[in-house]
Amino acid sequence: MTARRRIGLAVVGFGWMGQAHARSYLRLPTLFADRCYEPDLAVCSDTVAARRRRAVDAFGFRGAEEDWRAAVERADVDAVVICAPNMLHEPVAVAAAAAGKHVFCEKPAGGTPEGTARIERACRQAGAVTGVGYNYRFAPLVVHARQLLEAGELGAVTNYRGRFFSMYGADPLGLLTWRFLRDRAGYGVSTDILSHAVDLAMMLNGPITRVMGTTATFIAERPLPSGAGTHYDRGAPEDATAAVTNEDYAGCLAVFANGSRGSFEASRTMVGPQSQMAFDVYGSGGALSWNLETMNEMQVFRAADPLGGYTTVRAGERHPYQANFVPGDANAIGFEDLVAIEDHEFLTAVAEDRPHSAGMAEALACVSVQDALLRSDRSGAWEDVVSLRMD
Repeated sequence: MTARRRIGLAVVGFGWMGQAHARSYLRLPTLFADRCYEPDLAVCSDTVAARRRRAVDAFGFRGAEEDWRAAVERADVDAVVICAPNMLHEPVAVAAAAAGKHVFCEKPAGGTPEGTARIERACRQAGAVTGVGYNYRFAPLVVHARQLLEAGELGAVTNYRGRFFSMYGADPLGLLTWRFLRDRAGYGVSTDILSHAVDLAMMLNGPITRVMGTTATFIAERPLPSGAGTHYDRGAPEDATAAVTNEDYAGCLAVFANGSRGSFEASRTMVGPQSQMAFDVYGSGGALSWNLETMNEMQVFRAADPLGGYTTVRAGERHPYQANFVPGDANAIGFEDLVAIEDHEFLTAVAEDRPHSAGMAEALACVSVQDALLRSDRSGAWEDVVSLRMD
């Protein structure tokens, strides 16, 4: 057997996603026997002391640092995994690239399109292998959808609908945490969750060339947090409030390079859909639909069998990755399993010293669409998607 490459990992930010990735690294040896890497939890960085202690005591990191710079500069670190608030992505990623580290960054890899472009340039010029946390592209049935489209099973695509509707901000008493503040998160849902929908669309249906967009903020003020708090925590009616400074909603019409038309929406204040990261693809020979809320199922329609209607396809071991977690058919996997697949693919790319997808190139393509949407929101007109790549 080929020797496995040890990859020392620094996780910056140890909230929900930092812990999800750390659990993933611990699980990978049990899930992927034929891997070419060995994950090594070298150091965790977080500003909260309790999280640093948990990283060492419960997860087995060899060290923990309050200052992310000390973690990034360690000699035993090969790759830096960035799970900090959005506006910290750029300084951490640029410093990591300059230190000769590979870079995995939770989406959106920067709070603004321009910040993402600067990260992409720094990593590209440093020759870093990069990854961005568009983990939904690794759902077994999403991979299956891509295979169907590439094989021409749906014919020529004519229409695409992508959306991410979440209720995490639907409660007006939800705390005014960093996600709702422009100076800490950058833009709102166009950065936070619409990026997932756009990434899947371009993976499945190719580049987007033009958009007409709109944004809105429906809950203008929120209670101030008294401590650390998360966007799932709730204040009281008598609490002091302050202004939300980024958008709750973003949507657009879109034209794809292949001539198909599409629409995109994202909302964090809509009541009803709880985590509806979903897409519908319509072609001349069929259609398919997938929704994260029922991620182990996909609806497929074939024009050759119109009386059959939509058929429910359930994920099973015949689909990519599923057998690494459960055998047989219709045995479900979950969100953190997608994180494990994503981490496996990134670490494999690092070990083999080759590009990873989705990486900073894909993140740059997403924010170029976001930039056009935001320009359209201001102009009220259709705007061309122009690459924000910096040379």
